[in-house]
Amino acid sequence: MAKDLKAVVASTPDLIAKAFALRAAVFMSEQNCPYEEEFDGNDFCATHILGFVNGQPAAALRLRYFAGFAKMERLAVLPKFRRTLIPKIIVEHGIEIIRRKGYRSLYGHAQKRLLKFWARFGLKPMQKNFPLVFSDHEYIEVHAELEPHPDAITMMSDPYVIVRPEGQWDQPGVLDESAERPATNPY
Repeated sequence: MAKDLKAVVASTPDLIAKAFALRAAVFMSEQNCPYEEEFDGNDFCATHILGFVNGQPAAALRLRYFAGFAKMERLAVLPKFRRTLIPKIIVEHGIEIIRRKGYRSLYGHAQKRLLKFWARFGLKPMQKNFPLVFSDHEYIEVHAELEPHPDAITMMSDPYVIVRPEGQWDQPGVLDESAERPATNPY
């Protein structure tokens, strides 16, 4: 049976709650990660991607942005969906968001046992590799140089594109509709 697989930006409270619940199930329940380490204070300055299999939340991914690079982190996939294509789809969606935002460098921390998975997306261990152990797992710093996106968003982009919801830059948003009304507030 063909599976309906998709990845979306978690842009509503309901979708964010699903991403957080999924991460809690994988990291806190399965990997015994303490709450304070999983929910580390960076969730509300990040983009969250939620993956669905046949309409069911199956995977989550967090993206954060720094000067000159983006960081991909907290990939969580429920056990029953790990042998589907949802891990690949959610990572590719995250990389597309990062590229569209104009980033060319991607950074992450990969569990040693998952280096082969991350290599599929061009991520390779970094030469500096500072020893990283947290939440009882050993990690390797990984990095990839990304191809520039042909339609990367810049300050020269249409201002309505820049104010549209994350990941929905090609679809007219609520402020596009607002612009159809004449300006009535002179100040």
